[in-house]
Amino acid sequence: MKILVIQNKMGIGDMVIYLPFIEAISKKFNTPVSILVKESSKAEQFLKDSKIINKIIILERDNKLKNGKHEGLLGSYNLARDLKQYNFDKVFIFNSSFRFNLIVRVAGIKDIHQYPLLQKKNQHIVETAKELLKKNLDLNVESNPEISINDQSVQEVRFKYKINNDEKNILLGIGGSGPTKRIPAIIFIKLIRLIAQKYKCKFFLATGKNEQEQEILKEILNSEFKDICYALDNLSLSETLPIIKNCDISVCNDSSFSHLSSALNIKTIVLMADTPLLYGNYSSKMYPIIPDGENTVTHDTLGKERINPNKIFNQLDDILS
Repeated sequence: MKILVIQNKMGIGDMVIYLPFIEAISKKFNTPVSILVKESSKAEQFLKDSKIINKIIILERDNKLKNGKHEGLLGSYNLARDLKQYNFDKVFIFNSSFRFNLIVRVAGIKDIHQYPLLQKKNQHIVETAKELLKKNLDLNVESNPEISINDQSVQEVRFKYKINNDEKNILLGIGGSGPTKRIPAIIFIKLIRLIAQKYKCKFFLATGKNEQEQEILKEILNSEFKDICYALDNLSLSETLPIIKNCDISVCNDSSFSHLSSALNIKTIVLMADTPLLYGNYSSKMYPIIPDGENTVTHDTLGKERINPNKIFNQLDDILS
């Protein structure tokens, strides 16, 4: 049986969130599945060792390239033609798009499972996926994503960075997709100071190349703790994953690294400054920290200056103790 899963959200975090549902489908039918995803999901980089996915098909729409192959009316025809060559028997569509429903029909896929059509508004990213698999497959799916990674690469990184059990290896995910998610460098420096006072440790700093992210990275690397900090910004995602897997714990902004870290089975403290709490607590490996003075967090909380390094340390100390 050939099964296709369509997940057309853009982000790495979105891709990670849907992994338990993709895995449940694969296990139900005892076969790896193919996925249709956007290039921006970076699925090709962090799912290459997955045993539940045998083919990653890139949706060439709304990616960096304009006039993508799958854009517009002609693009819909191109996508249907591309999918038809695989002779899929079944498809699970994790959206309410009539466009995708029509495309898979033209592609000759007979068995279609999809969210209710044209009901995108206020859909819960986790609960709606759970409802789809419960209704169609009678499956109860727990939201604990897992990423498979080659053990040899983990061991090679351990040797390269001299990672050992005599010290705590800590990932700091200091980047973020938007300025309101990026916790100021001074808060991370205060946290590093608190941790270094109690533990022998080294810190791996994960961030992107955005100018503001680079300023945060530079400020930390110019601090008194520069000798125990290692920047990962020049590494690809696939090169970074084995390093994360070697860490004892992670402290991350609400970013791709918080999702990846928790899915690698690393206990992850998620600093939630300006996005719904759901994105920082859907996994049992996540421990959200919200701004001082707030009972919860959502869009426009604008709380990055009120993330308390003492609260982060207390949570970290509790986990490591």
